[in-house]
Amino acid sequence: MLSDLDFVQSVEDDPANRPFITPWERVQHEGAIRFPDFRHFIAEAGEGWPSAGFVILQGCRSPHGAVELKRIVLQPKGLGYGRALVRLLAEMAFRDLGAHRFWLDVKEKNERALALYRDEGFVEEGRLRDSVRSGDGYESLIVMSMLRSEHEARMKETSP
Repeated sequence: MLSDLDFVQSVEDDPANRPFITPWERVQHEGAIRFPDFRHFIAEAGEGWPSAGFVILQGCRSPHGAVELKRIVLQPKGLGYGRALVRLLAEMAFRDLGAHRFWLDVKEKNERALALYRDEGFVEEGRLRDSVRSGDGYESLIVMSMLRSEHEARMKETSP
């Protein structure tokens, strides 16, 4: 909701998160909340973290079935919330949004996120070289995706 945007911007401005994202202006978040192709969620993690971070999905109405994990930013680190959230989002993309492909891009220096995405079955597709400004230079983005068939196979492997 629009009333959550002060929190969203505080999470983006957190020095622990800033190196790993390309922050948006408030008006971009407002647009994402209003535009039906996006889903903009607050992530909750129990009593200790009623607002633990936020997520933006894009392409929710894509005629190509390509849903993008546009942004995932969490405050608590190292507690497994990111992994749980990525799993939940993949399930949502494939089951609820009818995705054929769930994809994302991640800064090449974000080693923690890269390891998590690989662990969760995302496949590296390529690099967008020097595509985002960072300090005095540029950083590359790594494009990763998971296909519905890959997700279904993973779910069969992990179900009892």
